[in-house]
Amino acid sequence: QVQLVESGGGLVQAGESLRLACAASGSIASINTMGWYRQAPGKQRELVAIITSGGSTNYADSVKGRFTISRDNGKNTVYLQMTSLKAEDTSVYYCKAVFRNYLFESWGQGTQVTVSS
Repeated sequence: QVQLVESGGGLVQAGESLRLACAASGSIASINTMGWYRQAPGKQRELVAIITSGGSTNYADSVKGRFTISRDNGKNTVYLQMTSLKAEDTSVYYCKAVFRNYLFESWGQGTQVTVSS
């Protein structure tokens, strides 16, 4: 199994930056991809950014050029650096790991990001 703990959410003004962190533990070596998702009230959960074990990344169109996903293998942590934040980025952000040949997934508990305009 893989356990995930997110941190770094908070309240910021529009245009400011914030960095989220997702610390993984457990079967680290079996992780295939890690990603950040978000869910706003009344909306479906959506993919924000994803990073593969090989380091490839992919982003939602709405965050391209503003958000960067990265990882620190030594700390078993994935980060989401968010810049030029907008009010519409307000959501609960979740970290997800897919592991064991893409057969299983784990989610973190979520962290609230609120951007005031």
